[in-house]
Amino acid sequence: MSSLPPKPEAGPPDDLHFGLQDGPRDRPRVGLRATSGRRPASGREVSGRLPWVLVVPAVLGLVFLVLPLVGLLVRAPWSTLLERLAEPQVLEALRLSLITATVATVLCLLLGVPLAWLLARVEFPGRRVVRALVTVPLVLPPVVGGVALLLVLGRRGLVGEWLEAGFGITLPFTTAGVVVAEAFVAMPFLVISVEGALRAADRRFEEAAATLGASRWTVFRRVTLPMVMPGVVAGAVLCWARALGEFGATITFAGNFPGTTRTMPLAVYLALETEPEAAIVLSLVLLAVSVVVLASLRDRWVSAP
Repeated sequence: MSSLPPKPEAGPPDDLHFGLQDGPRDRPRVGLRATSGRRPASGREVSGRLPWVLVVPAVLGLVFLVLPLVGLLVRAPWSTLLERLAEPQVLEALRLSLITATVATVLCLLLGVPLAWLLARVEFPGRRVVRALVTVPLVLPPVVGGVALLLVLGRRGLVGEWLEAGFGITLPFTTAGVVVAEAFVAMPFLVISVEGALRAADRRFEEAAATLGASRWTVFRRVTLPMVMPGVVAGAVLCWARALGEFGATITFAGNFPGTTRTMPLAVYLALETEPEAAIVLSLVLLAVSVVVLASLRDRWVSAP
């Protein structure tokens, strides 16, 4: 009768494999617990009372941001709100604002999406300088932007004089000038959003399409653009909202003419001097638009990852 092979002697556990390989059920899986990377249970991450040094400034900051909006809602003439919204000058300013903001957004999409792709996908000398120049309108005072547009596209401007002499095109103090001013201040929002989406996209899909013989234009149209479409939509919404609320560049470059260049922000400024209640009503319209924009972007920026 053959005997079973001798059982190997048990030695000390290997530190490298201890807890990472299958073993007896009574063996503690120390290594797995130490390297599992699990977050501690909820409520155990931070203990103790909330520090008032942080809570008090946070509450004051919240009050500082919300209180003016509450004051706008409290002082609004709710009883005559619909009547004031139906006034011809209000409807005219609202119509002009919606049209110009939409056209400016389309212009920003046609120019801003290729610009964002260039900054995200193409290596060229001075790319950081170009990116800085693209974001300048974000920090540039809008009035300064309007003055710059007037010096370039005005009747005696660097390009405006040539446009008027060669093609009879005059941009300042026209509805087209409003579109140009709004696009100038709003395009950086679109470029930044689309460029961020392009940098976060997986480039392996583009490389796979290129290896199959697709041209760069086909790759952009069939692969890249569908991947970054949420970023394009978010940027377009921000761009449209920024164009709708533009004031400084518009009044400097396009003026304040009823039915031609008087948009909603300009109508608010004018009504504040003569009829404050009408200014409040117009401000409520712009506030409602801002709330809708933030609600549409909630899943992208506000919700937790």
